[in-house]
Amino acid sequence: MHIMEGFLPASHALFWGAASAPFVVYGARRITRLMREKPETKMLMAASGAYVFVLSALKIPSVTGSCSHPTGTGLAASLFGPTVTTVLGTIVLLFQALLLAHGGLTTLGANVFSMAIVGPFVAYGLFHGLQRVGASAALAIFFAAALDDLATYCVTALQLAAAFPDPVSGVAGAAVKFLAVFAPTQVPLAISEGLLTVVVFNLLQRYSRGELFALNILSGKA
Repeated sequence: MHIMEGFLPASHALFWGAASAPFVVYGARRITRLMREKPETKMLMAASGAYVFVLSALKIPSVTGSCSHPTGTGLAASLFGPTVTTVLGTIVLLFQALLLAHGGLTTLGANVFSMAIVGPFVAYGLFHGLQRVGASAALAIFFAAALDDLATYCVTALQLAAAFPDPVSGVAGAAVKFLAVFAPTQVPLAISEGLLTVVVFNLLQRYSRGELFALNILSGKA
């Protein structure tokens, strides 16, 4: 994610903005309802948003000349759901575009779609799906965070491929090239993010048990 300012054609920028907008609106309504029903989770939500900001701001040079970084959205999606995370991710991406020159305003919709929509839906499905089949919370949060990261970059590669198809092999060929650009740094980053998120989740189980019970993340048997 973090496609830079002005990099996408105007039609693509508008398309991704329109595709992302309904998720942001619905997520804002979800946050309003959650804060009304479970106000004790407010600080945990703020901490989850800060986790997204810090991790996604860690730009690491890629051997191919591009940059890679974690996303941080897997934790928030597992705890609060994907659409709440969409809003948190949108706020983070907006601040980074304005203050850190990461991404941009014209590409905000595309960056939101990859990092704050697709990634969180993958994380949410994996975290709760794995727990339903008997996996431990630690294993579930690891795969949620790691594959959230990889899903984000796969979508970004497809977005770039659609905007800049290869003259010979078209969108498919361009997608393979963009995926290859990200893979050398992004695969180990995804694994590292998964492990770090396990550590953070374990700390939350120790110090924020009340909030996790309120969100139905922990059961009485936990």
